[in-house]
Amino acid sequence: MGALDFLSDYFSVSTPKQKRKAMQTVEIKVKMDCEGCERRVRSSVSNMKGVKQVEVNREESKVTVSGYVDRNKVLKKVQSTGKRAKFWPYIQYNLVPYPYVAQAYDKKAPSGYVRNIVQTLPNPNATDEKITTLFSDDNPNACLIM
Repeated sequence: MGALDFLSDYFSVSTPKQKRKAMQTVEIKVKMDCEGCERRVRSSVSNMKGVKQVEVNREESKVTVSGYVDRNKVLKKVQSTGKRAKFWPYIQYNLVPYPYVAQAYDKKAPSGYVRNIVQTLPNPNATDEKITTLFSDDNPNACLIM
């Protein structure tokens, strides 16, 4: 909290104190074809109360809103422009342990992204897992030379 926010709590004229929403970043997938679509989405979201920053990336069909906002209200506001919108379903591929599993890989995803899903544990009979656990401290049959 900044100094002005701290002082505004003491000198505000409001009646009961309302709990402030947490600062968060909301990512939404919106199909935008032209600059007019981009401008309409940007202006509708930037007029919301609590919005600090709006980034629109037309190539990835992505809108990123940062501020003290409710994510469901942001989604409703974007949908009110007439565009089909949903929460951003992708995550960067380097944050996922197995990005090219059939459930995670998506041809429609922008480059560098895969679908954000919960992945199951790998097959215990896989060779790469056997090699990594060969020298583990948790393995009672591990190499004693270490």
